[in-house]
Amino acid sequence: MKFTTTRKVVLVALIALFSQFSLAQDAGAALKDIADIVASINHFPSDADKAKLMAISQDMNLPEPLRGMATAVSNISHAADADGKALMADIIASDTAPDNAKALAGVIAGLSHVASDEAKATLAQNFP
Repeated sequence: MKFTTTRKVVLVALIALFSQFSLAQDAGAALKDIADIVASINHFPSDADKAKLMAISQDMNLPEPLRGMATAVSNISHAADADGKALMADIIASDTAPDNAKALAGVIAGLSHVASDEAKATLAQNFP
């Protein structure tokens, strides 16, 4: 089968489209994982949660703010530290961050020992 230039362009475009779709799925899954961990935090993440968060924070295929969010949650000890809260404020203020990421950032920034019932409801609504 001969590939014409048009077919090659269409093939490259389809590969690029599906690659971007896969990246979006990976980012969505990582956000969901972070949200689930935040909902279950009791003063600090468990060792298993920290391992999952470390994997997310080291995944160079994910957007930097998402990796930073995973690091901030991993560093929670009763509440997010100053660096984590600053990053959450940046995500909330971002014009490009999706609404569910902004909602998660707000919950992380406001976390005190455990997620409140309101925070858990927000997470459940944004990450079913």
